[in-house]
Amino acid sequence: MNKTLPAAALALALLTPAAFAQSANSQPQAAKAPATNVDLKRAQEIVSGRCSLCHGAEGESASPIFPRLAGQHPEYIAKQLADFRDGRRKGTMNDQAQGLSNDEVKALGAYFAQRKPKAYNVADQDLAAVGRYIYHKGNSYSGVAACASCHGPTGDGTAQLPRLAGQHAAYTESQLKEFNKRERTNDNAVMHAIASKLTELEMRAVSVYLSGKL
Repeated sequence: MNKTLPAAALALALLTPAAFAQSANSQPQAAKAPATNVDLKRAQEIVSGRCSLCHGAEGESASPIFPRLAGQHPEYIAKQLADFRDGRRKGTMNDQAQGLSNDEVKALGAYFAQRKPKAYNVADQDLAAVGRYIYHKGNSYSGVAACASCHGPTGDGTAQLPRLAGQHAAYTESQLKEFNKRERTNDNAVMHAIASKLTELEMRAVSVYLSGKL
């Protein structure tokens, strides 16, 4: 079955792309309140020794290969680190997470949660407009649910679901493709059902749209 975006939906999404433009000068959200009962000094030591090369000292991650962690929910980061450590999620992070204690993964979650998130200045506003439509409305023709129904209208996520706002477009797209192919080895149950209905255009568009959010 052809799952391309319906012409009517595409036309609606492209009516006012300027309304969806993201300002390069937008101010990031305030950092999350400091966590209690975690050793942030130890977390900073681990970041300097293990994390900063790929994810940046402030979680900004200059490379789209690696996710931005700044402003991410502390509980979500801690869970993903524990999943990498214990082998529930497979990837390059397995080796980096080895040896981390439960207290350390919680501390790392709190550390990155307090960093200030950033957003991209999206160049392709037409594509971002398509992504905005899919993110907020879904695609009733192919059965795609609105992403905002779980990740929130601003892409801020929850303690269980990741913050997507400001994430590298290439990274978000790569995760959607992994979910679609069941190559993502954790958190797969719900996301496979959603990602498997998205076209490549929709995956790219949603990812681009979210990269410009704060």
